[in-house]
Amino acid sequence: MEAFFLYLLKYNLNILKNIIYLLFIVVVFGCSKNKHNYNQNSTNNDSLLLYSTKITDENIDDKIRKAYTDKFFNNIKKNSDSKNNTQLLIKISDFYYSIKEIQSLNLSSKLLLETSKKINDSLLIAKAYNLRGRYNLEINYNDSAFYYFTKAEKIFFIYKDSANISKNYINKANVQLLENDFLGCEQSSFSALRYINENKEIKSLYTIYNFIGSTSDELKNYTNSLIYFNKALELSKKDELKLYSLTFGCKNNIGYVYMSMGEYKKAIENFKEGLKENNLLSDNPGLYAMLTDNYAYSKFKLKDYSELPSLFYVSLKIREKNKLSQGIILNKIHLSEYYNEIKDTTNSKKFANEALNLAKSTKVSSDILASLKQISTVDKKNSTQFYKEYIRLSDSVQNEERKAKDRFARIAYETDEVIQKNTKLEEINRYLVIFAFGVFAIFALLYAVRTQKMRNRELAFKQEQQATNQQIYNMIISHQEKVDATSNYEKNRMAQELHDGILSKMFGTRMNLDSLNDANDEATIAVRYNYIQELKSIEQEIREISHDLSSEKGKLINNFVNIVIELFEGQQKTFDSNLVYSIDKTIQWEKLDNTAKINLYRIIQETFQNINKYAKAKTITVSFTEDNENIVLKIEDDGIGFDTAKKKKGIGLKNMISRTEESKGIYDLASEQGKGTITTVTFPYNEIKPTQIL
Repeated sequence: MEAFFLYLLKYNLNILKNIIYLLFIVVVFGCSKNKHNYNQNSTNNDSLLLYSTKITDENIDDKIRKAYTDKFFNNIKKNSDSKNNTQLLIKISDFYYSIKEIQSLNLSSKLLLETSKKINDSLLIAKAYNLRGRYNLEINYNDSAFYYFTKAEKIFFIYKDSANISKNYINKANVQLLENDFLGCEQSSFSALRYINENKEIKSLYTIYNFIGSTSDELKNYTNSLIYFNKALELSKKDELKLYSLTFGCKNNIGYVYMSMGEYKKAIENFKEGLKENNLLSDNPGLYAMLTDNYAYSKFKLKDYSELPSLFYVSLKIREKNKLSQGIILNKIHLSEYYNEIKDTTNSKKFANEALNLAKSTKVSSDILASLKQISTVDKKNSTQFYKEYIRLSDSVQNEERKAKDRFARIAYETDEVIQKNTKLEEINRYLVIFAFGVFAIFALLYAVRTQKMRNRELAFKQEQQATNQQIYNMIISHQEKVDATSNYEKNRMAQELHDGILSKMFGTRMNLDSLNDANDEATIAVRYNYIQELKSIEQEIREISHDLSSEKGKLINNFVNIVIELFEGQQKTFDSNLVYSIDKTIQWEKLDNTAKINLYRIIQETFQNINKYAKAKTITVSFTEDNENIVLKIEDDGIGFDTAKKKKGIGLKNMISRTEESKGIYDLASEQGKGTITTVTFPYNEIKPTQIL
């Protein structure tokens, strides 16, 4: 009976696994769709999109989908930037899991886990753990599967990811059911139930109801088992599930519970309901064989031998054709029971021995136990020997089940310990990050203070420059006012001279000459001659006045030159170095605007300051020359000089360059250590604006 139930249970687990495959594909795609974006090389985007579409298209044959998935996976493996492909890896792994490509699942889930750890994405790590758990579940490494599911569970809880928490609990329940940890399976199933959305996750709900129904049956809580199997039956009829064939599996499960309760008539009703599906034999021969065998066995228990043993043989033939080893063992045990009941000892022993031999070849403990129990009943001669073997194996299985439970508890405990250690490490890391941030903040503050001080100094320097420029401009205006005053004075003086002196003389001379027009004697000629000389004297006075006016224009033009000469004289008086200067008289200063003149003045001033502070020069030579519509200022000293390649540009030098560029000029600095320094500044002429005054 135990073997019969285990076969039934494992068959249904296979159905449930198929549902879980579909569930995880839907959940992973749905949950992670908007959480992680990936960027692909532009040359691969179209092909990756094509492969991705083909992988998720359920209308395409699995072999074709696998070919696309393999190409897709190979493309990702070649791409060094695999962190952008994590969501693709999840799709690939889920598909490999759904078609049971175990080795490919192993590779893709490994790559996903490695990549997730590299980018330190906890949620992706949890999904990778879940996939690793499913891989280990497929290769029957149940301890490792449970370990990975437990690790995934802890992370999903941190993120409060209800959908993945419920699916992960379903996976854990599956492992626990396979290891006969029925209480653990029931606990995990109820935990999954707490996090499930009953309106959206119908397939998951169906799986959980079946797990609870199966564990309740094993724990002999038949009432609870029927409740949950009937809940699963109701869900199987909903259109959303789109797996109506599961209804017949539910009928089988409910019938089996009634069979365990000894209510064989109710069991038969459910088995017959399940067998009503016309296409069940062709669509699902395994389920058809199971329903037929259970139906036959229930009739046998009611001592209704009609259609027996033919029904047993129908079921056996289907199972042998499909190589369903556990079902074959169960069928032969039932046939042995049937022949033993009708006193056909030969056939009873024959089928019991065949069942035992096949069970030992499959090495499934539950099947061996069921076979030993049956053969110990029908083989009276060797009954004691078989029964002792049965007791020994039963104790061994129970010990293994207890060990499995202990292992699961230990794995859960050790996982908690690791998480606690990781939490402590995270806390330490958090403090280190806070400390590092504090240090960084202090340095940033110090840097900000230093930068602000520099900005303040620069601002003060600019303000000082503006003040100095204003002083220079005021000096120019002051000189202009003096020139204007002098010019006005001279104009008035000249006007008085012309009016009071020259015009009076010219008028008197003209009147006298008019009176002599009609006389030609010698005395008149002598007087006329004197008047002509007087006119020559007036002509000379006019020349002198003209010369004075010309001199005033020169003073007006050379106003800037005077200011520069005052700067040269101040340099000579204040410092020991000898200053030699020359100014080309042909320079057209009126073509230089005030801004350019201010810049020239400041460049001379700054250059003198640098020479006085650093050069230790004995002689300074300054010259203003004209060259192709340019004014060229050249300042040369015989000081210690410096290496221009190594010397950093200070604020003073930067300002001189900036002033030169402002006036569209060229600044050149040449120096060598021990050979002095030459500064050359070239300013182009520019037309003076009407508003500018010099």
